[in-house]
Amino acid sequence: MQRRDIMRMSLAFGAVLSVSAILSGPGLAEPLAKVGAAAPDFRATDMNGKSVALSDFKGKTVVLEWTNHECPFVRKHYNSGNMQALQKQAVGEGVVWLTLLSSDKGEQGFVTPEQARKLTAERNAAPSYKLFDTDGKIGQMYGAQVTPHMYVIDPSGKLAYIGAIDDKPSTRLDDVKTARNYVREALVAAKDGKVMDPPLTRAYGCTIKYAS
Repeated sequence: MQRRDIMRMSLAFGAVLSVSAILSGPGLAEPLAKVGAAAPDFRATDMNGKSVALSDFKGKTVVLEWTNHECPFVRKHYNSGNMQALQKQAVGEGVVWLTLLSSDKGEQGFVTPEQARKLTAERNAAPSYKLFDTDGKIGQMYGAQVTPHMYVIDPSGKLAYIGAIDDKPSTRLDDVKTARNYVREALVAAKDGKVMDPPLTRAYGCTIKYAS
């Protein structure tokens, strides 16, 4: 990533860049989520007020996407249409796509249910559910550190992939065209009953603003 990208993001957005999938940190307990292990169950409320549990989707491939609409790295994937295209392709093939919002109230990326519905419509996003994790318990349980931070759970309920959406850690829209999309590859591997290679990559994006 070029220095000006980092400086622009830090000054304009007050965000902290992370290019590593650190699974623990100050104030965070050791996460339960591990590649190859069973994905920890959780329950959350979606933007329409519905209670949703991971265990509701037993036997299905599930994608977890941590997001923050104000993060320039997230904007890269939504403004280019990359994230929406991936969502629609996955959901169309029977995958359950869960977008999680872990920003604390008053912090960057926090939205109300009404704002979440508006953003989803405006961006033509297509997750199965958009879930609220305002207290950060789900994010910390999974070790989610940045947005976007991506997880793929295979039909057996095991975590098949954790990390970045692709191999281009920049905010440039054009990089989407030449990037290796890890999530798409992980979904193909899960569908074919194969092991994703690599199953763990460095996540990049804006640090999640967890409740203190």
